[in-house]
Amino acid sequence: MRLYLTRESQRAVDNAVSVRARSAKLLYANIDVEEVTFNRGYYSVDIRYYYRIHGEAFTLINKPVEISGLAVFDKRVILFGSEGNAKIFTSKTVLGGDDFAELEYSNLPTAVVEAVDPIVLAMKLVDVTDNRCEFGVSEIPEQISDNFGGDLAFDNPNRRVYVTIGQFSIIRLERDTQLLMPSYDYFVPDKECIGSGDDDACTLFSRIHFPVEEFFPPDTLEIPEGYREAKEKYN
Repeated sequence: MRLYLTRESQRAVDNAVSVRARSAKLLYANIDVEEVTFNRGYYSVDIRYYYRIHGEAFTLINKPVEISGLAVFDKRVILFGSEGNAKIFTSKTVLGGDDFAELEYSNLPTAVVEAVDPIVLAMKLVDVTDNRCEFGVSEIPEQISDNFGGDLAFDNPNRRVYVTIGQFSIIRLERDTQLLMPSYDYFVPDKECIGSGDDDACTLFSRIHFPVEEFFPPDTLEIPEGYREAKEKYN
């Protein structure tokens, strides 16, 4: 993936001879679900991962300079999500405002992505000899760009940094469904609950059965075949 560096990091890379990766952090995952028209019950889940990558740029004379930038990765999976055409109306309470009814369409399931921070596998510095425009990122949410503390360079510089990462994630589809569960009425006691009486502690203790099993080991050993006959013979 191409690393879209900050302006300051890009200036450091322009004078560098090599780069080294340090860490990567997953900032956000944008998810979109669309129905697959040629296969009923299946849906395409498009995910765009946004990463913040940290690294170092090395020159021949100066000490390493810390660099950071944005990496974007797109992934598509096809999952089974069943079908559903019911419309669900829910009421939500707004603090200080009027309650309203919200309409939700259940024909699309909800996609859930669980992911951990990735592992940086490689980072390399590339000299671009031609001026061909590379397909890049068109729109970056403001919440993403605010994580870099500076403007990102989305132009086409002659020196670019590419990064390879390993991402572990679990992608699934969720849908509300109706389950039949047994229900029971509330039980109202019709008898008086009798607590402790006027008996003394010794009387209460005398009613407890003596725990014989606690004082004698259990007889769980299997008697060998022929043991009883031999015992009676020699006795």
